[in-house]
Amino acid sequence: MPTVVNAESDERDALLNFIEAQRAAVRRAVGGLTREQLTARPTFSELTLGGLVKHLAEVESNWTRVILAGREPLVERDMSTWGDSFRLLDGEELADTLKFWDEVAAETAEIVGALPGLDVTVPLPDKPWNPKGARRSARWILLHLIEEIGRHAGHADFLREATDGATAFSLLSPEQLRPND
Repeated sequence: MPTVVNAESDERDALLNFIEAQRAAVRRAVGGLTREQLTARPTFSELTLGGLVKHLAEVESNWTRVILAGREPLVERDMSTWGDSFRLLDGEELADTLKFWDEVAAETAEIVGALPGLDVTVPLPDKPWNPKGARRSARWILLHLIEEIGRHAGHADFLREATDGATAFSLLSPEQLRPND
């Protein structure tokens, strides 16, 4: 793990800190790249570095805003547009996508901070990948976000290295490499 997550004051703080650490890993992986590099597909899938950022912002918003808080989605997706969440489309820029993710992150913190506790449960949407009638706790949702963002942060590391040879450690500042010096 290239960075050590800040010490927590409680469970809610710890979960949000781990989510932010994974977001930061993805942000580092896309930093300083050209649009051509951000939209390159070095694998057979639709996966691109720019698209990963877009996908993660939308996924986080869906889990916290829509499922946990019961608010309207910021981005509507169906099977016909699902692939668009993994790539920057014409007219979409990384800076705007990162700004959107920052807004989603702030809303996640606001929603989680307003919860009476992490044991609050909500129904999962009726989707083929969810068990029928399933409910999950806020804690589970936050752990799932750590899993989801972390999984894609690993993809971002691989894609970045395939793009220009930069590794997760090489993208860290000296302060991040030696925070106690």
